[in-house]
Amino acid sequence: MIRLGQRLKEERLFKNLTIDEVAKATKIRSQFITAIEQSNYKKLPSKAYAQGFVKNYVSFLGLPLKESMAMFRREFDEREYVDVLPESFTKQKTIPLHRINWYRTVIGTVVILLGLICFLFFQYRAALFDPSLSLTVPNENATVTKETIQVIGTTNTNVTISVNNDAAYVDSNGHFIKNITVFPGKNVITVVATNKFGRKKTIERHLIVNVSQ
Repeated sequence: MIRLGQRLKEERLFKNLTIDEVAKATKIRSQFITAIEQSNYKKLPSKAYAQGFVKNYVSFLGLPLKESMAMFRREFDEREYVDVLPESFTKQKTIPLHRINWYRTVIGTVVILLGLICFLFFQYRAALFDPSLSLTVPNENATVTKETIQVIGTTNTNVTISVNNDAAYVDSNGHFIKNITVFPGKNVITVVATNKFGRKKTIERHLIVNVSQ
């Protein structure tokens, strides 16, 4: 939609008039003529002055006065409405580039530190915690009738297992089976899991061996 200032400027140029010539003929300062043509009414002293200047300029150029002043009032009221709004409504809120870069640096550093902490934790968690160890066979206080029994359990991988001080093989899934010899009467089976940092976990099973004659 064409604005009044643009219309005035086009008419002035059509009549081959300079701003200085208009200013001299209308007794309006050239900077005010420029402001009117830019529809920048804030640069005019007041609404009353702005209305008088615009009226004189319109009359000088021979444009329809009633129509032109209606356009002026509408544009001036729009300008006043925008000016009384909070700045947050009329200006797009921007974040300075240096602040964005600072945020990115902080976030990047935090992400790297968290990643490093997680890596170190998973690499050296064995140094902080005892290895896992569970036995499925034999049960506590079980009674057996054979002199050779199986000790079956699970642990972490990369852990060594000893059953009554005798090493047992641990497969890639952490399972182990060890055949041991027991003697008639009460027996104690001691299973020890030891990780590479020397942390240990021990489970004991108490058995009663009753071998039939």
